[in-house]
Amino acid sequence: MTTDVVEIFTDGACRGNPGPGGWGALLRWRGHERELSGAEAQTTNNRMELTAAIRALEALKRPSAVVLITDSEYLQRGVTEWLPRWKARGWRTASRQPVKNQDLWRRLDELLARHRVEWRWVRGHSGHAGNERADALARRAIDEMLGRPPAAGEEG
Repeated sequence: MTTDVVEIFTDGACRGNPGPGGWGALLRWRGHERELSGAEAQTTNNRMELTAAIRALEALKRPSAVVLITDSEYLQRGVTEWLPRWKARGWRTASRQPVKNQDLWRRLDELLARHRVEWRWVRGHSGHAGNERADALARRAIDEMLGRPPAAGEEG
C-alpha cells in the first residue's frame, strides 16, 4: 500500500433489524489512524453499513485515492454492481421499485465522484484486524447511545 492511499475499514451493527444501530470506521494514512463512530436509535444494519462508508469519505479533507474494506456485500455489491443500473433507471430496481436507502446511496454516489475508491470485501468476524476494530467501534457506539456497558456476546 503506497503512502498516498487512504485505507478505510468500515462496519455497521444493529441490535435487532430494525433496532438501535451503530457504525464504525477506521482510517489509516501515512502511519496515522483516525477512528469514527456513531449511532441511531432506530435503523437497520444496511443503513449503518452505508453510513460508515459515507462518514469515512466525508472525513477526507481533499480528493483522495482510497481502498475501502468492508464486510458488507450489500455495500460492496451495491457500489460496484447495482448503483450504475439504479441511476440509469431513475433510482429504481429491476422490478421498478424505489431503491431502498436511496438517500444514503445518493450521498455515497456524490462522494464517489470526489474520490477514487477501490472496494474490497472481507468476511466479517473472521479475525481481520481492521474489520474487527470497525465492528468494535460500531458496537461501542450502540452501547454508548443506550447508556450501558458493552454487551458480552452480542453480534454486530
